[in-house]
Amino acid sequence: MKKIFLLLSMGLLLFSCGPQENPDPGVLSVTTGTVTNITTTTATCSGNVTSDGGSSVTARGVCWSTSQNPTTSNSKTTNGTGLGTYTSNITGLSPNTTYYVRAYATNSQGTAYGEQRTFKTLTASGIEYGSFTDSRDDHQYETVTIGSQVWMAENLAYLPIVVGPEACSLEPGHEADKYYYVNGYNGTDVAAAKATTNYQTYGVLYNWPAAMNGATSSDANPSGVQGICPDGWHLPSDAEWMQLESFLAKNGYNFDGSISSEWDDPRLKIAISLASATGWAASYFLGVIGNTNTAYDIYRNKSGFSALPGGYRVSGGRFSRIGIEGGWWSSTQIDTIFAWYRNLDYTESRVYRLNGVKGNGLSVRCVRDSD
Repeated sequence: MKKIFLLLSMGLLLFSCGPQENPDPGVLSVTTGTVTNITTTTATCSGNVTSDGGSSVTARGVCWSTSQNPTTSNSKTTNGTGLGTYTSNITGLSPNTTYYVRAYATNSQGTAYGEQRTFKTLTASGIEYGSFTDSRDDHQYETVTIGSQVWMAENLAYLPIVVGPEACSLEPGHEADKYYYVNGYNGTDVAAAKATTNYQTYGVLYNWPAAMNGATSSDANPSGVQGICPDGWHLPSDAEWMQLESFLAKNGYNFDGSISSEWDDPRLKIAISLASATGWAASYFLGVIGNTNTAYDIYRNKSGFSALPGGYRVSGGRFSRIGIEGGWWSSTQIDTIFAWYRNLDYTESRVYRLNGVKGNGLSVRCVRDSD
């Protein structure tokens, strides 16, 4: 009987450590609100003391750290006493840094903590980064907010199967077959493909049927095509790519600092602001991705999109252009053979809107679904 009583007691103690939907009025309890107003060095977070456990709350606020499960021994705010909601202004943060925050409340019983929230401060340039984990393979991705859109800030790396470049998707009767490639890898072992530097740097190359994953073509904004993207994300349509390009061109992302008008081609000068600051071959043409002149440093990857030159799997069964070009599918087809995609080239200052053969292997960037 003593063993059963001890086990039950331990189980109750363990259960009480988690957040409760209906907190015991005899237990000190606090919840953590959403983190908002994130800047390079500040943020705002709310808390709510839902029960004082029968003893007056003498201190409350939020605590934060770059390590998980922060306590009041870390940085903290102090926001009054008693029950109810409060708002804390978090200051003294570092740019482009991930923080963990919890609300807390203290009384004579001790200190209770709310749920842990995670947020990332903006970079010094004002880029709003985030992150999420793909539940299919536990791969974590960085994200970036550009205008009203939230994009993956790296190429999709979901790889259910893999084939070599000779595998063809344009044979009669096989036009809809899905193919997944890793640039430079010629085999069928997924683990071996994932161990390559190219996979870890550039992700996966998908033919258009694999990118669409059985969905039909869409040029809506948003596309409504999840395709190969994780839950809560979708393959961007041609219209969504245009929205991105227009925002950049009209908001100071051109390589020369100019603002494009309604009549200008929005793709003409924005390539350098989309491309990663490193990883591209060198070029000396004016305003191009590969130009290493320090005069362009303020525009290099200014958007935070961090495009890398993952190359292609091209018709004829070969890999091509890694290190010098990158291509990203849209959900919008042109006809039964071609679909729209976006291209970046180290010798170019513009983003190219091109028609790609659906059988080619290109990279994928997903856009987060609207809330």
